[in-house]
Amino acid sequence: MPISPQKNREILFLLLYSDDFGGGEDVTEILMEQLAVTKRIVREAQSSKEKILEKKDAIDALIKEHSASYEFERIPRIERNVLRLGVFELMFAPDVPPKVAIAEAIRLTRKFATPESATFVNAILDSIYKSLHVSV
Repeated sequence: MPISPQKNREILFLLLYSDDFGGGEDVTEILMEQLAVTKRIVREAQSSKEKILEKKDAIDALIKEHSASYEFERIPRIERNVLRLGVFELMFAPDVPPKVAIAEAIRLTRKFATPESATFVNAILDSIYKSLHVSV
């Protein structure tokens, strides 16, 4: 049974977040139990995580560029990984409308961090979106 795109993003975010701590432990069983999903769903999310990690340097560089007044290393891990997911969707997921990518990043931030953090994530993603879609 397929899961909603929102739940898929949550699993993907949690995998990215876990990986940001070193990624040494397999969290498949934990995610399956806590989120009531199958191993196949977690494995598919892990495949998506690998695609994001392949582009991580470019994604992080863009986040750094657009958060110039806030040092990248000081961005809390939750927000940093939500931003990575959001930027990936803006740049490399043409099937995801930009407004959906940004709205989902805000939703994830509100769920896992704070409303104030959601404002920060929105500002960064909005700035990145505008820079990617500047008409010449």
